[in-house]
Amino acid sequence: MERPGAGGINSSECENVSREEKMSEEFEASTVDSLVDMPFATIDIKDDYDITDVPQLHLKTNEENECIRKDQIKKRKKKCKYYQPNYFLSVPITNKGITKGIKILQNAIIRQDKRLAEAMVGDGSFHVTLLVMQLLNEDEVNTGIDALLELKPFIEEILQGKHLTLPFQGVDNFRNQVGFVKLAEGDHINPLLEIAETAERTFQAKGILAGESRSFKPHLTFMKLSKAPWLRKKGVKKIDPELYEKFISHRFGEEMLYRIDLCSMVKKKQSNGYYHCESSIMIGQKPTGIRDLINEALHRERMSRKSKVKQIKELLLKPETQAKIRRELFEGRLINYRDQANNVDFSATLT
Repeated sequence: MERPGAGGINSSECENVSREEKMSEEFEASTVDSLVDMPFATIDIKDDYDITDVPQLHLKTNEENECIRKDQIKKRKKKCKYYQPNYFLSVPITNKGITKGIKILQNAIIRQDKRLAEAMVGDGSFHVTLLVMQLLNEDEVNTGIDALLELKPFIEEILQGKHLTLPFQGVDNFRNQVGFVKLAEGDHINPLLEIAETAERTFQAKGILAGESRSFKPHLTFMKLSKAPWLRKKGVKKIDPELYEKFISHRFGEEMLYRIDLCSMVKKKQSNGYYHCESSIMIGQKPTGIRDLINEALHRERMSRKSKVKQIKELLLKPETQAKIRRELFEGRLINYRDQANNVDFSATLT
């Protein structure tokens, strides 16, 4: 099976983008500020997920299309720089040993500084992010679901029937603003990076605005100061590495990649603290529980309904269908008019 090529955008006439080039720094600042309430801190999105990479464009290289190509790249850079992600691909952390270890880490930090309790990530939300994206409406969400389903065979091709185990060891931070558990080095890194790159291409091929950081660094966030911006007023401006010094080389455990979720950053979380999940794909042969069976059944039912609705929409958009509907509506109104006229004539006869 061939994997999707890098995502492109439809070619169009050269447009004037000078207005975009004059966008003020205030706009960029307001965009970053609006990310504070999302599951990824500003530092996660802007620094760790700096979405400035430009998808490769499969355009002709002749002089006639050169102007179009340059304009599209410039426009795409602007969009990627300023777009606000609201969905992401998540590898959920289900190993209770890892969760327990992180809770011990969090409590150890809180004992040293109680103010940081407000910056801790809930244990139900622990995950590794593969890709962030923007889905603005129901149709785009459905397109994202389709892309996720198409991603599964590509992942299985990458893994070649093998399990991908992710070992977590040690603690680090991003610019002293986000604390995370590190993914240990090993042979698992390359296939995980390949999965992330394939996911990006698959979603971009569907026309979805999606992109990762310049250098994808998988990690497991356990605290971030952006969750509680008021801490700055209390004097908490950075995460002191000494707070987690005892956990620098701590082994937290291993997570087997068996599920990837398409999650919302903004919709209400589930009762267990995990993000709202639009759809999931199962990877490998992890033992299936009752809940997984129920979710799989619901997913199949939803996909079936979605397929039927799509078929109905396509049928209604056909010119011959629309012409038939108009004809039947016209004939129906004509029959009603004739019936009414006959009733009037019959009443007049009786009188």
